[in-house]
Amino acid sequence: MISIQNLDFSYPDNTPVFKNFTWNIKESETWSVLGLSGSGKTTLLYLLSGLIKEDWGELQIAGSKITRPRPKTGFIMQDQGLLPWATVENNIKLGFKIRKFYGSDGKHSPIDSKFDKKLESEAVEYWLERLSISNLRNKFPAQISGGQKQRTAIARTMVLKPDLLLMDEPFGSLDIKTRESLQNLILDLDRESMVTRITVTHNLEEAVYLGKKIIVLQRTGQEGLIFKNPGAGPTDYKSSNDYTKTCTRLLKVMESLK
Repeated sequence: MISIQNLDFSYPDNTPVFKNFTWNIKESETWSVLGLSGSGKTTLLYLLSGLIKEDWGELQIAGSKITRPRPKTGFIMQDQGLLPWATVENNIKLGFKIRKFYGSDGKHSPIDSKFDKKLESEAVEYWLERLSISNLRNKFPAQISGGQKQRTAIARTMVLKPDLLLMDEPFGSLDIKTRESLQNLILDLDRESMVTRITVTHNLEEAVYLGKKIIVLQRTGQEGLIFKNPGAGPTDYKSSNDYTKTCTRLLKVMESLK
């Protein structure tokens, strides 16, 4: 699904972030990304999304080199990125409107896109119901809670049927109860859609709960440390010994990086 080979990236001020970085991800895998501040967690998502380009090396998704954002990649950010002047329903429809404007060009829309108003309406209704926000369809972002905004952002992304889902600190600003509810929702969506998911988080426990594999980004020029976490997925995983052991192991690793 994703192949990153010998990737280099520096910011315009020549601050290096990645040097000879390699990482491979198979289809339908769920990954969590951990690392200290400045290790490149969010930068990695921007590279994968095609919003920024590597200085050297190669980044491929589904066999194609990434030179720009691809229509089958979904990106959910911490601040949701909702249009403040649009209702919940219209925010969810945004992707369809953009795709219709450009047509099936293979850049803004998949080359095989079919624009069917009835199917699109059914998809929007499904996600409004699936994410329990149908009663908010006519509300504006300023009128709903943080958790409801994040559900709207998830619906706006999932309605387009992405094969890759990138999430950047998606629940960091939410209260514990709302965060746990949305974590469980994401695990449900993993099982339903089989999407490949990469979640950046600073929360170690969240990383262990959400990712069957975990990569810890080290300092520039060092390979990421990869940990298998096959027990992740079931909602009762947090009460297991494996969960506790993995959290403890990763905590020691993170402390060693400081």
